[in-house]
Amino acid sequence: MIRTQISLTDDQMRRLRAEARRRHVSIAAVIRDAVEARVPPDDWDEVTERAMAVVGKYDSGYTDIAENHDLYLDSDYQP
Repeated sequence: MIRTQISLTDDQMRRLRAEARRRHVSIAAVIRDAVEARVPPDDWDEVTERAMAVVGKYDSGYTDIAENHDLYLDSDYQP
């Protein structure tokens, strides 16, 4: 871990402390989670490319899957 120092407004610190208390974690953990949620990783373009490469790869041929997914799942289920 790398230690760092930041400056926050009184309101930001109040909200940060409240969130840490609510989650039963340290203030540092809340900040690390916020960074993970808001700052994309260095390899974001590679991750996006890999995700987009599978779009449409497993086409079922059906055009109403979103509407009738329960019907299709039920018909394929054989206990």
